[in-house]
Amino acid sequence: MIDELDIAMKAREFIRLCGPSAVPVSVDAYAAQIGGQVLKETLGENEDAWSFRDSAGRYRICVNCTHNARRQRFSVCHEVAHVVLGIPSDHTAPSWSYSRRPPGEIACDVFAAELLLPYQQFKPRVDGSDLSIAAIGSLADEFDASLISTGSRFATFSREICALIVSEGGKVRYSARSARLREARGWIRPGFPLPTDSFSARIRAGERPSGREDADPDSWFEDWARDGALFEDALHLSQWDQTLTLLWFDDEGLAAPVPERKQWDDDAYLLRELDGILPWPSGKKRR
Repeated sequence: MIDELDIAMKAREFIRLCGPSAVPVSVDAYAAQIGGQVLKETLGENEDAWSFRDSAGRYRICVNCTHNARRQRFSVCHEVAHVVLGIPSDHTAPSWSYSRRPPGEIACDVFAAELLLPYQQFKPRVDGSDLSIAAIGSLADEFDASLISTGSRFATFSREICALIVSEGGKVRYSARSARLREARGWIRPGFPLPTDSFSARIRAGERPSGREDADPDSWFEDWARDGALFEDALHLSQWDQTLTLLWFDDEGLAAPVPERKQWDDDAYLLRELDGILPWPSGKKRR
């Protein structure tokens, strides 16, 4: 299985060949690059898209017209990824369930997110944004991409000490961490329940979100041994029982790490890119 860096490099080379010059990018141009055409059809409720090569050798990408436009855009890019990466489709698990997603489908999700949120256009906007769910939502609007895909790449490319966490059924299923948080050894264990008194747990229980709150680092990070102010912003998607959490540290107040810390196996915390099916939030501003 190719790793995420290889996937990203392949996607960026593909983007270079297509030459998108404006955002939001044209998914039809991506389809055309593989000799394909996008068709909109009524598919099963949990079926995003499928593709095939016709008798003339042209690809036909059929997307579910009953899904929202952003989900359709992601689905097109996902099908393009199957062709470029040479990965067969495996739709045995629903696309919205991160816990049961096959590795090949996750790889195509990574590729699709790279296509929808091209690094050269996306990274400068991340650098100029506030740390908040609202800022992620604004970028999702600009790039016409899902909140989850946008938030994942937002955290990955951020210059700050931050993480984007997606929980499903009250348990952490995925986290994307900035380079600085990885360097600080900020581990978030998959399968870990949302901290009981956290902002995220409370909005999952029905509390209305009201902007960022202070958070307890020891409740979120394993073996955390550094002082510093942690902040939390969150949004709950009740339709899928999924919670989106943005965590970030006050850069100036974060103490140096304690020496001789326990070494962790990085492979146990590999990140998985998310699909494009979730909506975006209303505006809530960071202080």
